[in-house]
Amino acid sequence: MIYRNVEFQGIVVSRKNYRERDMLVEIYTDKYGFKTFLVRGARKRGFKLSAAILPFTFATYVGSINEDGLSFITTTKNLKQFQSINQDIFLNAYATYILELMKYAYQSDDLISLDWFEKTVSSISAINEGLDPQIITNILEVQALGRFGVQPNWQYCVVCQGVKGPFDYSESYGGLLCVRHFHLDSQRLHLDAKTVFYLRKFSVIDINRISTINVGDKTKENLAKALTTIYDGQVGIYIKAKSFIEKMNTQLY
Repeated sequence: MIYRNVEFQGIVVSRKNYRERDMLVEIYTDKYGFKTFLVRGARKRGFKLSAAILPFTFATYVGSINEDGLSFITTTKNLKQFQSINQDIFLNAYATYILELMKYAYQSDDLISLDWFEKTVSSISAINEGLDPQIITNILEVQALGRFGVQPNWQYCVVCQGVKGPFDYSESYGGLLCVRHFHLDSQRLHLDAKTVFYLRKFSVIDINRISTINVGDKTKENLAKALTTIYDGQVGIYIKAKSFIEKMNTQLY
């Protein structure tokens, strides 16, 4: 089915040359998820939509959506360029990872969520505006676990429902264990109190309400390791940008 002359919001994920003068542009849209658009004449000098198909451009688009094949763009309006991300290789890596993470999250079914689209755009906007890219990404990683069928209990001990810590994370039990039940899982992640505190906070925080971030380097390192362990062990996806981020963090920490 083809939806003609429809209006939607989207953020450009990637693009590549196609044939002599055209491009294939992947856009994460609010209504149709990830779609690939054939943009004819995109490589010609003076192409009128050139700004609208640059990576990390957020805009309102009008065009035709093909459920099964390539879609098309007619016109655009309200363009916003994430300039800082385009100019910084590290910020670019985090933004790329976020978009690829969302793409994996929507491979499991055809459900399109406006809430998740808005959350993704808010995350990329926050990174572009100077908020700590790792922490913003970690917040989205924690909240996205449910999209992969992993829904950890971050609120209380999964055994006794106790709300008093210290806590640790158990993959086997699918959530937190309080200190009285640490003995039940020798393979728990052995996280320090600060890391657990932030993981719990990340699970409920609204990215749009964050104005400042002040997390120490050691805690950031521990958060990255914890989430890598959870994603490797319980989600099992590979995203190329994540490897670059991990190498970058190795140099930073």
